[in-house]
Amino acid sequence: MAELRSYIFLDDLQPQTCALVCSTARGYLPITHDASLWVEIQPGIAINRVTDVAVKKTQVKPAVQVVERAYGVLEVHHQEQGEVMSAGNHILSHLELTARDRLKPKVMSSEIITRITDYQAMLINRNRGGSMILASQTLYILECHPAAYAIYAANEAEKAAPITLVECRPYGAFGRLYLGGSEADIAEGAAAVVRALEGVNGRENKGA
Repeated sequence: MAELRSYIFLDDLQPQTCALVCSTARGYLPITHDASLWVEIQPGIAINRVTDVAVKKTQVKPAVQVVERAYGVLEVHHQEQGEVMSAGNHILSHLELTARDRLKPKVMSSEIITRITDYQAMLINRNRGGSMILASQTLYILECHPAAYAIYAANEAEKAAPITLVECRPYGAFGRLYLGGSEADIAEGAAAVVRALEGVNGRENKGA
């Protein structure tokens, strides 16, 4: 039986979050304000059947399917929230689980670094998937477990404040999020991230 690690519904894909997904995804790309569902399971190979269920039972389109040995991640989206919710219900029914069987997100690291230097900005920008961070801006770094919750954190931060989305990695052993902006905007965005992740119910996360 597959273990449900992450299961999160994004009601309204924000512009930067959507653009970052589109810049790296290999599937059928979402557009801004689509609804989106992210599912992460273990073992990874089982995500293929999950994708099959979602696309055959509903009209959702998959943008992301990552199949690793340990973990598998799927993203599906549609302009209608109800269609995405229906896909989620079919997935959960197939897995014989409920949303509460997911792991609660765990914040492994949440750090704000003010007024970064040119050199640190260069290092970050060489490995980014999103927009550039500039010298003298404030940097926010989140590391979370399981990984897929990083994309939820990115979307919620963008809703809360005019931040710059620099990088988001919602797959692997841990999720990572990098944000840039003014000190005040980053403080507001970071607070929104923590509130959002703490508000997700599920199984106790004893991992990591």
